[in-house]
Amino acid sequence: MTNIDQLSIDTIRVLAADMVQAANSGHPGAPMGCAPMAHVLFTQFINANPKNSEGFNRDRVVLSNGHACALQYVLLHLLGYKVSMDDLKNFRQLNSVTPGHPEKTHTDGIEVTTGPLGQGIANAVGMAVAERHLAATFNQPDFPIIDNTVFAIVGDGCLQEGVASEASSLAGHLELGNLVVLYDSNGIQIDGSTNLGFTEDVLKRYESYGWHTLEVADGDNDLVGLTRAIETAKAVKNKPSIIKITTTIGYGAAKAGSAGVHGAPLGADSLAAVKKLFGFNADQKFVVPEDVYKYYGERAAQGAQAEKVWNELLAKYAQAHPKLHAELSRRLEGRLPEGWEDVLPRYSPSDKALATRKLSETALSALAAKIPELMGGSADLTGSNLTRWKDAVDFQPESTELGNYAGRYLRFGVREHGMAAIGNGMAAYGGVIPFTSTFLNFISYAAGASRLSALSKLRVLYIMTHDSIGLGEDGPTHQPIETMAMLRATPNYLNFRPADGNEVSAAYISALQHSDRPSVLSLTRQNLPQLEGSSIEQALKGGYSLHTYGSGSKLDLLIAGTGSETSIAVDAAKLLAEQGLTVKVVSMPCLELFSAQSDEYRHSVLTPGVPSISVEALSTFGWHKYVHCPIGIDTFGASGPYLELYELFGLTPEAIAKKALKIVDYYKSTPVPTLALEF
Repeated sequence: MTNIDQLSIDTIRVLAADMVQAANSGHPGAPMGCAPMAHVLFTQFINANPKNSEGFNRDRVVLSNGHACALQYVLLHLLGYKVSMDDLKNFRQLNSVTPGHPEKTHTDGIEVTTGPLGQGIANAVGMAVAERHLAATFNQPDFPIIDNTVFAIVGDGCLQEGVASEASSLAGHLELGNLVVLYDSNGIQIDGSTNLGFTEDVLKRYESYGWHTLEVADGDNDLVGLTRAIETAKAVKNKPSIIKITTTIGYGAAKAGSAGVHGAPLGADSLAAVKKLFGFNADQKFVVPEDVYKYYGERAAQGAQAEKVWNELLAKYAQAHPKLHAELSRRLEGRLPEGWEDVLPRYSPSDKALATRKLSETALSALAAKIPELMGGSADLTGSNLTRWKDAVDFQPESTELGNYAGRYLRFGVREHGMAAIGNGMAAYGGVIPFTSTFLNFISYAAGASRLSALSKLRVLYIMTHDSIGLGEDGPTHQPIETMAMLRATPNYLNFRPADGNEVSAAYISALQHSDRPSVLSLTRQNLPQLEGSSIEQALKGGYSLHTYGSGSKLDLLIAGTGSETSIAVDAAKLLAEQGLTVKVVSMPCLELFSAQSDEYRHSVLTPGVPSISVEALSTFGWHKYVHCPIGIDTFGASGPYLELYELFGLTPEAIAKKALKIVDYYKSTPVPTLALEF
């Protein structure tokens, strides 16, 4: 270890501890323990230009144990990213770019939002998938245009989370040799020693996954060992690598090696002692020696030079392979192909009744042919989700003889949580648009990752089928009731429940147009008719007046429906019209899009002063914002033929018409309230 290495490592330790102390909040232990591995990684291996944090061929670094973010912020500052010393001083303060856990949307140089443990390593798997796919798609002899490594720093807690196991298992199968994980094995978690509940041999587990495993016994001091381990890992091209690095949490502090240094400031006396131990002035705060700035500045300059060389290679690539270069440029600029919306089908009422999952298959197949960056798969439900187009090639290592890395269809296996987190990593990497698929009820398995899709503003398409009691005999274990309410309550989500083919096409258009939002497409197992009055253009508004039944000059009732219940609402309206009522049916495939429309438009759809009901074979939670009386299911479902289930739960045209008459009668003598639609 050279003097500048030791000074740099100690600077990182002290600066991270200063940040936590100033905020009176945070986690000093992991940054102090991880400082040596992070220093070696960032000064010897990371290929990136801090002055252009979006340079596409940069190496990606994910801090999966996001509570250690003071470490990452210090390194970004030293390298010259847009993280100033004042930003470090404002750690965990409102509106700072140094929040309590890394957020992709806040801080220059942060690749993914982490904090919930295990998500980061799973995101890193997704990034490695995207890199391998793009390399296979665009690289040509003498032109390794896409050629970077994904690194992840993880802790004991990350590797206890199931999502990490799911993603790591798949990464081993996929032979992702571009992924290197540095495992900070400090033996401590919040409750105390990992001996309390985490005593497995992690490296043997990862070896069984198909990973290359290494170990550095003295992660506190052995910089040569750390360097050799990372070099060896990078040289292995047919397996992801994990390096177990034994460290001391809170190295140098009075409570080093204990849970007491995990999630609280060191305290003034202990921090002063740490500074003296490492040769710093105990009375000074937020100090970086000029030699450290110089050393990291030299590494940053190397990154800038590497990017310059890459740009020169890219220019030559443009001359040698102009079509490939144009396609790569389009993707990196975030532009979808010209005319992509035109490939989506349109439907009329005379067209055949089909399940919306089948309509989705048609739409997805058309889009896959037009948008080559569209890439994804299913959690072992391909034949049910209908997500694989006819000429799709699986994303597989060639050694399996099952596909290749240029393939665009992923076999996620029964790994819903890992699938969603991998999708987030793919979206964050760029150049691809990921989709994932399972039954709607099982997005609950993936909620930890799907929530981060929204928080991180990532365009991930969740194609979810079997969306209600309409799936029938599989029963309440598979029938979503509360699921859509949870998704609608999640900020920045678009949740679609299309009622027919036009609304399915609209759902895909909107999902792809919103590059900063994830979308859920909730699709039926049972066939649905193509509706009179539906259109792609109307459905893009999230809610619209479908048709009015009856001949009166004044509306007696408004019925709002979604998905499979919209056609039921239509039939109920026809029954009511036969009894002399005038009823408007409103289709509301996406409440979020509808809520974003103008006050005038929303008033025109949900007519004020008219009694209103909604019909949805899901929880009624959230519907009181839009209608006076929501009709749905606020218990669990049941096992049986789906038509019998709809009758059991009162979701037939006859049952709805009967309830509707009572509501109309009630409001004949009671003023109709104007609902709080945020007008």
